[in-house]
Amino acid sequence: MTKAMLAFLSIQELRKKLDTKQLSEQELLDYTLKRFAKHDSELKSALELFDRDSILAEACSETLGQLKGIPGLIKDNICQKGRIASAASKTLQNYTSVYDATVISRLKKEGALLVGRANCDEFAMGSSNETSAFQKTANPWDISRVPGGSSGGSAAAVAAGFVPWALGSETGGSVRQPAAFCGIVGFKPTYGLISRYGLIAYASSVDQIGVMARSVFDVATVVSAIAGHDLHDSTSLDVSKKDYTNTLNGSIKPGLRIGVIDNMLNAEGMDAQVKERISDSIKVYEKLGATIKHVNLPTFEYAAAVYFIVSRAEAASNLARYDGVRYGYRDAAAQSLDEMYTSSRYEEFGHEVRRRILIGNYVLSAGHAAEFYDSAKKVQNMMRYELINAFQDVDLIVLPVHAAPAFKLGELNADPLQMDLQDYFTCSANLTGAPAISLPCGFTKEQLPVGFQLMGPHLSEELLFQTAHAYQQHTSWHTMHPPSFKD
Repeated sequence: MTKAMLAFLSIQELRKKLDTKQLSEQELLDYTLKRFAKHDSELKSALELFDRDSILAEACSETLGQLKGIPGLIKDNICQKGRIASAASKTLQNYTSVYDATVISRLKKEGALLVGRANCDEFAMGSSNETSAFQKTANPWDISRVPGGSSGGSAAAVAAGFVPWALGSETGGSVRQPAAFCGIVGFKPTYGLISRYGLIAYASSVDQIGVMARSVFDVATVVSAIAGHDLHDSTSLDVSKKDYTNTLNGSIKPGLRIGVIDNMLNAEGMDAQVKERISDSIKVYEKLGATIKHVNLPTFEYAAAVYFIVSRAEAASNLARYDGVRYGYRDAAAQSLDEMYTSSRYEEFGHEVRRRILIGNYVLSAGHAAEFYDSAKKVQNMMRYELINAFQDVDLIVLPVHAAPAFKLGELNADPLQMDLQDYFTCSANLTGAPAISLPCGFTKEQLPVGFQLMGPHLSEELLFQTAHAYQQHTSWHTMHPPSFKD
């Protein structure tokens, strides 16, 4: 087997080779680390790769789990005991986590090999992976373009064949958007299905840990390992551990009804090629026997505005803890307590994080909270009600992930509104707590990936995975890989 073939094998294919002794865990890990060493200077997907011996020592050697010996990359806002957890921010660049996030402890118990920390936007605030305090990650399909954000490092590493899976996090679409930009699968669970314990907070009511891989089957495999109730997380749902691959038989549910949100597919600014690829995907489902219904969700047009207010308000509250007193960066030259607070927070946070904190404090301030925050929460509740009603008539909803393909590095830095609107199609799932999955569905004439997403009712993960997997069994987009990284 050539190295190029090994780079893009699925978890199941690697599992078979490990089980039949065609490949050892050490050999696979060595190959993974060498691949990062060869190519990641171009992509900058990882902030740190751990040493070989410590990676092997942390994984449970006695497990028989599906992820035993399978390498993966972890977004740097998810705590790993004894490792730096910086959230790609200067303030936490020297912070070593004293505990494992629940997802990390579950992955280790499965025997997964956690090879390093993925770059991301600072405190997960961004849509391009350009706000990281340390480096900018590139898109493996075109290194002059962004991989999306905030989980851009995770997406780039999977798309380039460095690892078969990675963890990211979502607040407004930070797994699905970079997955779509990089031509892979990105999954955001029902709020509370995957524990947030050990996830560095941005906006707690909408934050969720998500999974990226090149196939739906691989995503479902990782979700099976990490999902389920956790006493450490008060928002965790009382859901038992289960195998989410059981329904992946290559066919869709009999009588499946898929809703198309007309006001989303025909939104202003939609790239014609992106719209055409999504329309082609809908036709695939029609051929598979699904009934397509057109639905209209008026409040979803306000999702980006609602998300803008709610997320910034929660960010201002959550990031108030970084005051230079207990942990994180402190201005040692400050002459007074007030000066220490002010200068430490100004110096420790990047421009985007400071901007979001200021906006959050403004929308929560006396005289403005009722106008902005309270109104946004009302619309959020309307969105939830509207979505519940929509799922009386359809089983799943299809909608875009992005209006246009990956943009150039630096292209939107002077246009914060357009950068914020990258969440336009994705943040509705976060605001309503619904699960959603993005799938690669083709390319533009410039050979840039295009994605679409399926959204389901709460705890409809099994149906989502079944429907998404069936699409991949009848298309080949997920089998295509960036030419520059095939060697």
